[in-house]
Amino acid sequence: MPKIVDWEEQRRQIGAALLELASERGLDEVSVRTVAAASGRSPGAVQKYFRTKEEMLAFAAELAGERIERRMAEVDTALPPRRALRELLLTTLPLDAERRAEAAAQLAFAVHAAHHPRLAAIRRRVDRDIRQALTAWLESTGHGENAAALADAVVALADGLALRMLYAPHEHASLLAALDRALDALLPRDRSAD
Repeated sequence: MPKIVDWEEQRRQIGAALLELASERGLDEVSVRTVAAASGRSPGAVQKYFRTKEEMLAFAAELAGERIERRMAEVDTALPPRRALRELLLTTLPLDAERRAEAAAQLAFAVHAAHHPRLAAIRRRVDRDIRQALTAWLESTGHGENAAALADAVVALADGLALRMLYAPHEHASLLAALDRALDALLPRDRSAD
């Protein structure tokens, strides 16, 4: 009897291996051959699921975006707004090994996207989806007319902090304090609610 293969699961495993490889060694080291080795497959087996490196990169970028969106969906947005916003931001920051790997891969994808339109389109879509969801949530918390501008500021804050945390992991405590100061300026705490 032929072996039944879960096509999508195989692609996800290869994409996860690519994300790990990209976070450890950068996208310059990503090839069908290196991803095959990292995923425990032959290059021919990887090419059954992805014809080219660009196809693998596009899938891995989507996978990284899904992981972030999944973590964000797990945050209790019924918390007081400032606290919920802080929790949402923490889901995107490289505070553990998994998020550090994702942040490093995301940074590599962002640099690569500057020269590769397909990857740039995926990055823009993921960014747009996160911005829209954040704007809608901020509107629901009473920040209607300022919600889109506030969402942009929050995304920029998260991007900047993630970058700094990647190359200065010893500064996490001071960067988290900077996060709190920025959130106080953007969305003051309701001391009775937090």
